[in-house]
Amino acid sequence: MDISTKQSLSASGAACGRATINAGRTLENLYHIEARNAQGKLLWTEEFKNAVVTDGLNDSLTKHLKGSNYTAAWYVGLTDGTPTVDPTDVMNSHAGWVEVVAVDEATRQALTLGSAAAGSIDNTAAKAVYTISTNATVVGGAFITSGSALSGTSGILYGAGAFTGGDKTLSDGDTLTITITCTAAAA
Repeated sequence: MDISTKQSLSASGAACGRATINAGRTLENLYHIEARNAQGKLLWTEEFKNAVVTDGLNDSLTKHLKGSNYTAAWYVGLTDGTPTVDPTDVMNSHAGWVEVVAVDEATRQALTLGSAAAGSIDNTAAKAVYTISTNATVVGGAFITSGSALSGTSGILYGAGAFTGGDKTLSDGDTLTITITCTAAAA
């Protein structure tokens, strides 16, 4: 799936990549991930844009335009190798990827966003960090959800994306630091 392709939000709300809302706005998330070994040495960096799924778009429309069922709790998760994200993916049904749970953390890491400015908001001040717990753990992307439980199937799947540079294999003790920048801009 080419997640950089700009697609219009249809009457059913289905879209992926950069989603253009009929009001002339685009929504996009940019992930920046740094991997370090147990000694703190930088192993690699990866940057990719997410695919916003219908579930996430509908949730955003309901919360922000309709003003109901609002929650500010969002979490970051990791996907296994070569994730394929489909616009119809939801937390309890996403055939193209599996969550990576070989981490030391007991729950998904919180997505703690700062203040919005100039159509952008990010978690730079409180980055999500995962520590890998098993050798030969393959990671291929990341996702945003409203559910905090590792392997949990409840909550809203906002979006997910695959590494542009391919899958990465990590070892026990390696860490992933995840920065997400969410933007809304005039189309």
